[in-house]
Amino acid sequence: MRYGFTTGSCAAAAAKAAAYMLLTGFKKTEMTIETPKGILYNAKLLDIICGENESSCAVEKDGGDDPDITTGTWIYAKVSYTKENMKKECEEGKEQEIIIEGGTGVGRVTKPGLDQPVGNAAINHIPREMIKKEVLEICRMTDYKGNLKVEISVPEGEKLCERTFNPRLGIVGGISILGTSGIVEPMSSQALLDTIRVELCQRRALGYDYVAVSPGNYGLDFMRKTYGYDLDKSVKCSNFIGATIDMAVELGFQKMLLTGHIGKLIKVAGGIMNTHSKEADCRMELLAAFSIREQVEPLQIRKILDCVTTEEAIPFLEKSGKLQQVMEGIAERICYYMENRAGGKMKTDCILFSNEYGELAKSKGAEEWFILLGQEQAQ
Repeated sequence: MRYGFTTGSCAAAAAKAAAYMLLTGFKKTEMTIETPKGILYNAKLLDIICGENESSCAVEKDGGDDPDITTGTWIYAKVSYTKENMKKECEEGKEQEIIIEGGTGVGRVTKPGLDQPVGNAAINHIPREMIKKEVLEICRMTDYKGNLKVEISVPEGEKLCERTFNPRLGIVGGISILGTSGIVEPMSSQALLDTIRVELCQRRALGYDYVAVSPGNYGLDFMRKTYGYDLDKSVKCSNFIGATIDMAVELGFQKMLLTGHIGKLIKVAGGIMNTHSKEADCRMELLAAFSIREQVEPLQIRKILDCVTTEEAIPFLEKSGKLQQVMEGIAERICYYMENRAGGKMKTDCILFSNEYGELAKSKGAEEWFILLGQEQAQ
């Protein structure tokens, strides 16, 4: 599959080209940068404006074969002389400064715990380093020793923002300029893990030592409909339950609540910490094992093993009269493996549900979470 380039790489390439055109007066149609991964990016330049005091251009984001919503978006960079330092060299002893700002369509940080402090444009530190490195290279090439201002903008950014995590994270007004390696790997698991870490970091920075986690929107919808709790401050961990626990422990969280569908969380009851189907399944085998423990009739257990989904299997447990006992045993075991993964450094609870049957079970400490979450929601 074909890899692409991050918004950070696009911004750096556009900034380098705009700096070149400003400092030389010559128009450029292509510009090459080296990504942190060591891969060269030869970017084609669009909407070029070459002026005396400022120059600008755009680079079209190419996400490769990754289904990235920013693919096709134009990332602009405008480079200009600073008002205080119009075409002059820096004062002796002062370091040359490249001032990086966000323009139209680049989000602004409003909550702590993110890569950038509150008030800054949502241009992460590695893209900032890339932009500075590339612009300084042009300064050295042209023997320019003054300061420069770089403004990154994304005209479509404000609209695209609604389809990203940014509103949830407190980044308003546009998208973020991101990327750690400079390239986009198709269907990158690392991108998901980075998002989980960002959400955990932000919550920890707000002073919370507890966190509610769910693999996805089903868990959030269940809590909203069943208990009236809007878990907009919770963390979506996708299939990466084990990795999320690791990060939560590393960041100093003391308590975690995991809410999810039985079809996903039954795997955790078997010690499976990445619940993607390509990693492991064993849903029916685990459900059958917990059923045997509660002395469910062999005929019902055989029917469970023949089921394709856990939703299909639950009626057989209900018919046996042992549904509650089986689910409570599963919830207890989920907490056991979560706390084992946490090395005993974090207390865990869980809530299991079914689309058809609603709440199936919750761990002994789950009720305390309703108080915590209710108080937080009221703030």
